[in-house]
Amino acid sequence: MAQTAKLLEVPVYNLNGEPVEKIKLPAFFASPIRVDLIRRVYLALFTSRLQPKGTDPLAGLRTTAESLGVGHGIARVARIKGGMRAARVVQAVKGRRAHPPRVDEVIHEEVNKKEKRKALLSAIAATAVKDLVLSRGHVVPDKELPIIVADDFEKISTAKELREALGKLGLWEDVERAQENTRIRAGKGKMRGRRYKKPKSLLIVVGEKQGVERAARSMPGVDVVRASDLSVLHLAPGGAPGRLTLYTVSAVKVLEERLKDEVLYK
Repeated sequence: MAQTAKLLEVPVYNLNGEPVEKIKLPAFFASPIRVDLIRRVYLALFTSRLQPKGTDPLAGLRTTAESLGVGHGIARVARIKGGMRAARVVQAVKGRRAHPPRVDEVIHEEVNKKEKRKALLSAIAATAVKDLVLSRGHVVPDKELPIIVADDFEKISTAKELREALGKLGLWEDVERAQENTRIRAGKGKMRGRRYKKPKSLLIVVGEKQGVERAARSMPGVDVVRASDLSVLHLAPGGAPGRLTLYTVSAVKVLEERLKDEVLYK
């Protein structure tokens, strides 16, 4: 089912959370929202970053063990010479693996360029639909979406200043939600550099990184991305569209220039 955002003039807020002007949303904010296509493209982009992995083909087989054959009243598995200890087979200690991963396994999902572009338009449009943003679990302020701020926001350089600005814009509650729901991962991943699971919170889209990316790096779930690098991975984590997103005025202009040749798909 495709949903669309209405093309409106939305307010531009300053760092104090006060509207200072209005701008008209570019046409791509009214693109039809194809959830199925967004999920397909997300999977393609996500799997493209995976590294093929496999086992050594000779793992568990580097042994001189031989089977004793039939007629001895024992299983015909290979035995280490000088004893009765089994080797090579799956059920033996230090034997081979039954079905190990192979490096030639296809783990990347292919996707057409037009589908990728269409999914990007859909994912951007989804950030302007309040119902979709709420369905992801975000705490949404009582403002029109998408939230657009003046370019001064890009020059914030400290976490204290950023926290104050987000608080005045009504976005800090969503960062607190991500902090409260951060938890320790179950399983061995705790020992492998991914101890914590953090929910995704606010996405900040800027024209150029001028300091706000350093201010936001300690805030749980907050990501900062340039408009020229924006993709479905940022806009729809897990393939679910409707991430709470903040745009600067220059970011909207960069997106408008980047997507000016794209058509609105029906």
